[in-house]
Formats: sequence, structure tokens, C-alpha cells
Amino acid sequence: MRVAVVIVTYNSADVLEGCLASLAEGARGVELAAVVVADNASADDCLTVAKRAADLPVITVQLGRNAGYAAAINAGVDALDLDDLDAVYVINPDCRLRPGSIAPLAESLREPGRGIAVPYMVNPDGSLQPSLRRMPTVGRAVVEAVIGGALAGRLGRLGELVTDPREYERPGAFAWATGAAMLMSVPALRELGPWDESFFLYSEETEFCLRAADRGWLTWYEPASVIEHIGGDSGVDPRLAALLIVNKVRLFRRRRGRVAGTAYFLAVLTGEGARALAGRKISKASFAALLRPSRVLP
Repeated sequence: MRVAVVIVTYNSADVLEGCLASLAEGARGVELAAVVVADNASADDCLTVAKRAADLPVITVQLGRNAGYAAAINAGVDALDLDDLDAVYVINPDCRLRPGSIAPLAESLREPGRGIAVPYMVNPDGSLQPSLRRMPTVGRAVVEAVIGGALAGRLGRLGELVTDPREYERPGAFAWATGAAMLMSVPALRELGPWDESFFLYSEETEFCLRAADRGWLTWYEPASVIEHIGGDSGVDPRLAALLIVNKVRLFRRRRGRVAGTAYFLAVLTGEGARALAGRKISKASFAALLRPSRVLP
């Protein structure tokens, strides 16, 4: 199968070189047709680093401004000739591909109805990085507000985030997954069209996966494919954490309407408020942003 890789960068020069260095071995078993580095007007030398990767078929795209993750993905895909490809792999620059890791994802997309394939994601120390999600619902938001997302994810299907390591041992379909590494079939891309650029950062992958499911395309998890993701900014940066929370409420309200959206908002607000009272800084920022989204929305 012919696969292209799209990497979105924003001041990512310190991690991009490692990502690019992992691609040749990561693509073992498929034909790596192109590597697009779509840059959101970085102040560092991201594009210089990209151009130094002479052993890769690199294409650089400069958006000219920090347009957001979805906009950069769209620009990267637009730079490709989809007629010459089977799939497009969108990855973050802080990802490292394990040898041969694209091939199992590409193979899984041969099955009819599968439009998106996602890998087993690990932290730099090799431990599991939970990346799979169940469908967001008001009930799950209430449970997570009461006991927290990490614990809810281990108790059957109560939580949206899948945290039970046993769930990661076998392949299967999920509602959505972390957008840091996502292989999309060209037929699905053609039918679904661009990623939603109204989500500057966070929830754009959720929207894309749920929109794919609306059209009959599955998001398929394949544990035979392993990728390392450094990540973690939304867990430590209060503004990014607040943006993540605000956008997931925005998306839920957009898809489910005012009544269900209000119930979801209140559940999330209650959970963040309780954690804010306990002294959690990112919850304080999230609680404030839920009440006044203009604090964090571009």
C-alpha cells in the first residue's frame, strides 16, 4: 500500500528530527510516497529540520500563521495527490514510530467499512498511554465528574477514556481515539472531506471520527502497531487543559442539541468545580473557561 505521512508542526524543531528519523523504519512493509510537514508559522527552524531529511520524500507547507491543528492537516492533505495513495497517516511531531508500525494499520484498512486506524500508544518509558475513547454521553460525564475519568475508564464501560490495559490487548472498533497518530483511508478522506477548522486545538479528531461513524466508517484500533508519543501538554498547561474541556463541551452541544448539551455542560462543570475546590490548578482554569469560553477560544 502507498501511504503518505502528514506532520503538523508549531515550534517543534526539538522533537521533529526524531520523528522524521523514525519514519523510514516505521514504514517498512508499505511504500512511503510522501512526507508532508505542515507548519503553523513556527518561530524556530522546523522547516529547516524537515528539509535536512534528504532520505525522505519531504514536502514542506507553510501556513503563514498559527491556524490550528485541523487547518494544518487540511493543508497537508491538499499538498498530496490522493489519486496516487491508499492512506494518509497524520502524526504529531513528538511521535516516534516503531519499526514496521504503519503496515498493520494499513492492512487493517483493507477490511470494508474501516476508514480510520489507530495504533497502540506508549509513553517514552514504554508504558501504556491511554488513547482510546468510548462515545461521549451525559451519563459518562456524570460518572467522570463523581469518580474521575481514570477510574471510570476501568469500571466496565462507565468512562469515556479507556484506561483498562486489558482493553488494549486486542484489536477492535472504538468511537474515537487520540489524534496524535491516525491513519485514514483515501476513500474515507474523500467522502468525509476536510477536518473541522472551527476546533483550533482538541476535539477536531473527535469530530472527525464521529462524523466518520455517521457515514458508516469505523475507527479501528490495531495493537500490532506501536507508536511512542511524548505528549502531555494538556495535562500540565492550564490554558491547554481548559481549551480541551471547552471544546469537548462545544462539540457535544453541537452534535446532541441544547437540552443534552446543557446537561453535559453541567456535569463537566460540576466535576471541574469539585476538583478546583480541591486545589487542582488545571481544573480551576477549566472551570473558569467553561463559564467564560472566550478566555481560551482563539
